[in-house]
Amino acid sequence: MADSEKPEQQDIRLPDPELVHRTMTDIAERSQRIMLGWLKRQSAEKAKGANAADPFNIGAAFIEMTTRLMSNPARLMQAQMGLWQDYMALWQNTTRRIMGMESEPVIQADPRDRRFKDGAWQDNEIFDFIKQSYLLSARFVTDVVKDVDGLDPKVAQKVDFYSRQFVDALSPSNFVLTNPEVLRKTVETGGENLLKGLTNLLTDLERGRGKLRIRMTDTEAFKLGENIATTPGKVVWQTPLMQLIQYAPTTEQVFKRPLLIVPPWINKFYILDLRAKNSFVRWATAQGHTVFMVSWVNPDEELAAKDFGDYMQEGILAAVDAIEAITGEKSVNVIGYCLGGTLLACTLAWMAVKKDRRIKSATYLVTLLDFAEAGELGVFIDEQQIQALEERMNQRGYLEGSEMAQTFNMLRANDLIWSFVVNNYLLGNEPFPFDLLYWNSDSTRMPAAMHSFYLRNMYQQNLLREPGGITLKDVPIDLSLVNLPTYMLAAREDHITPWKSTYRGLQCLKGTKRFVLAASGHIAGVVNSPESGKYSHWVASSMPPTPEAWEEAATEIAGSWWPDWQRWVSRLAPETVPARVPGATVPAIEDAPGTYVTVMV
Repeated sequence: MADSEKPEQQDIRLPDPELVHRTMTDIAERSQRIMLGWLKRQSAEKAKGANAADPFNIGAAFIEMTTRLMSNPARLMQAQMGLWQDYMALWQNTTRRIMGMESEPVIQADPRDRRFKDGAWQDNEIFDFIKQSYLLSARFVTDVVKDVDGLDPKVAQKVDFYSRQFVDALSPSNFVLTNPEVLRKTVETGGENLLKGLTNLLTDLERGRGKLRIRMTDTEAFKLGENIATTPGKVVWQTPLMQLIQYAPTTEQVFKRPLLIVPPWINKFYILDLRAKNSFVRWATAQGHTVFMVSWVNPDEELAAKDFGDYMQEGILAAVDAIEAITGEKSVNVIGYCLGGTLLACTLAWMAVKKDRRIKSATYLVTLLDFAEAGELGVFIDEQQIQALEERMNQRGYLEGSEMAQTFNMLRANDLIWSFVVNNYLLGNEPFPFDLLYWNSDSTRMPAAMHSFYLRNMYQQNLLREPGGITLKDVPIDLSLVNLPTYMLAAREDHITPWKSTYRGLQCLKGTKRFVLAASGHIAGVVNSPESGKYSHWVASSMPPTPEAWEEAATEIAGSWWPDWQRWVSRLAPETVPARVPGATVPAIEDAPGTYVTVMV
């Protein structure tokens, strides 16, 4: 063949030799430090008697599943034959495509699955074959473990969850040679993306002191009080467990009844005050509310003995006392978000016994009161796991924030783990600056006594819904004593507090009730400014006994739920007074967002 007839060959860029040398030298030195540090910590853990061989108690669950599966070999054989037939059809269809003939896919990826968004997964016969092979195998694994007869529901849930973790980890998008986007960039950069990715990996291992802490966003792009958590205000009160922020008014007149927001202490409060465009705090002040926010401390070993009752006493009750001292008002509206809502319900039951009726309305955002069906977090709540967790907490006095973050990230592994593995380590990209992911990475610790009480009494034994099932500060808690106007927001795709469970929990309370179901999930369903024009919500005029009956009667409304809540809460107490300025009656301690929130793990 003449040279002029030879097909054009694409020039392949080779990496800069000096860059490779510098990078590999740096990698070798850092890897050695990480490994030595890891070995030292493992020796220390072993000396303390810690057993990390099976921290999630997975082995026993899979042994039981396998035993029951093998007791019915006919069903397993039938599933294997089905998989074999699917593979044969895939081979035939792929051959037809290679020969230029039309062919329908054997299995389609979910259109929302961003792992396969690159065009080559559809356009290239080989990558399409790889994708469909994976999807068929994934369906086989998940279907087989779901069809095992006789498994305890908790064991079945654990097997299903960790089978999906396994399947997600083996996605072809997570490997260099089977991800077309990674291969393309590797050719374009001469492999520099992989060198950069390895450097990113070592940086994350160093941040986690030998444990992988994946950077989800550019942490240098945000600073509290400057471009995130920027709503003006003052810290006007504080206890060992919380600082109370009062936000500056933006209207001349404000509602006479102040508004207190109680966020969860599993994460930091500024999820409700990210940026001006999506800040619920800023929006609520613009609607005429005098907004107070609880900013929980990030506890250390000195607060190890603080329990759920302390969070009630030094949190909500102290905040209500402070608001009365600052404003002179003996009535307040309160919003509780997630765990903050669970604490709010407990506090209201405690106050009912004490004849304290200063809280006049309660709003619960994605809150569980009935933990019978607590979603996939239940996978992590069994006796062996709780005992292992308590051993670690008792050694330190608290639960590490990174351990809690890892648990929540596993609930959405493809979005919160594997997508960043591909972006940061395979593509060699720097994480994109994103306010929500910055907040998600800003984890907090849990005091040992409080967290053990919460897991055992609520998640494990579901005692909160039982009258007198738990006791806080010498008062038996009975949710049926709570009798006041209640607004409950749930989220349709919530993987942490399933919406039907939040609905059932609402039945534990008395008083007039309004239940609203937002589109999206635990965070996006709540933090949804009307200006965004995103998502929708469902409302109904009645409260039937079951969530299914409510859903059947509900009407979908476009846009955010925030205006619906504003109409509800403003009708309860429409009287207004001149705007209240933080620090006018009680000296301010410091500017918002305060110092408690800036303590990092």
